Amino acid sequence: QRRPIPPPTNLKVLPKDMTGEQVVAIMRHFEGDLGVECTYCHAKDPATGHPNFASDANPMKDRARVMIKMASAINSEYLTQLTDPKAQQTVTCGTCHQGMAQPMPFTPKPHERPSGPPPAANGEAPHGR
Repeated sequence: QRRPIPPPTNLKVLPKDMTGEQVVAIMRHFEGDLGVECTYCHAKDPATGHPNFASDANPMKDRARVMIKMASAINSEYLTQLTDPKAQQTVTCGTCHQGMAQPMPFTPKPHERPSGPPPAANGEAPHGR
């Protein structure tokens, strides 16, 4: 039998009333989205070598908090202006990170421009030709 997950402490971005189970579920998503282990953001306890989840000693934890706030702001303040609320389009850490701790920079594919002027918006030939 599994031991119960204690209530989280030192929550600064996630809601303070979250259960330990809820926080662990979110953290598991972060692990997958970034392809990292707990100690990427959480400091190790020197006595046990296990992650000290409440500690703020690892600077990556503050960076993660900023990124969580960023994704939340994109979802609540910006995507709500662009999408149908029923579509529930959201961004997650995985949207950019795609399983990597450092997201790959986007490099657009080169494209060739057709010779001549671009077609008119309605699909007809441009005027003056």
